Amino acid sequence: MTASAVNSRQIAGFIDHTLLKPEATSSDIARMCAEALQYRFAAVCVNPVFAGPVSEALRSSPVKTCTVVGFPLGANLPAAKLHEAQLALDDGAQEIDMVIHIGALKAREDAAVKSEIESLAAACHQRKALLKVILETSLLTDTEKERACNHARHAGADFVKTSTGFGASGATISDVALMRRIVGPHMGVKASGGVRTLADVLKMLDAGASRLGTSNGVNIMQEALQMFGT
Repeated sequence: MTASAVNSRQIAGFIDHTLLKPEATSSDIARMCAEALQYRFAAVCVNPVFAGPVSEALRSSPVKTCTVVGFPLGANLPAAKLHEAQLALDDGAQEIDMVIHIGALKAREDAAVKSEIESLAAACHQRKALLKVILETSLLTDTEKERACNHARHAGADFVKTSTGFGASGATISDVALMRRIVGPHMGVKASGGVRTLADVLKMLDAGASRLGTSNGVNIMQEALQMFGT
């Protein structure tokens, strides 16, 4: 996507304003919500303990409340992930970013991987929420990324997502392009981890991303406003 194809408001609409650090405080989260409302980001993405306060702060706004499940390792029991998702939905989460069981994928335990995604997708959709499936692409071969994308697509997830931001590396252009190719034009692809500048944003969008997870949303928007104006 070229600079001439977007404006600042559109850029904001791709961004999940994210704070998942363990040392995050309630005042940090309040600041994130205020920034998200100012710039009209797509969502605020936080750890589950903050889903309720974020939902309350964003009430009656178009900015969504997003939280993570099975984060950051994905090695929780499926029932624990499902319960965690249901608690987050009860607290007002409208989008759930869940980490797959990476070891099960690598061991080709495909039925288990797909079943876990299906159960969370059903729980989310029952509450009119979206499910994003985090692959942690830095740990996977291209063949494993393709299998994970296909499992997510067939299990009814709404997005595939590159990374937790806590792995060895984050989103890459090649991974985003691969994921877009596998899931097709109608499913979401979220690039997360290492998206720090407006140039990064434009490259990821051009590769096929439809959402961007970043803790640098304010800086990106300041760049966008300088480049595009309001």
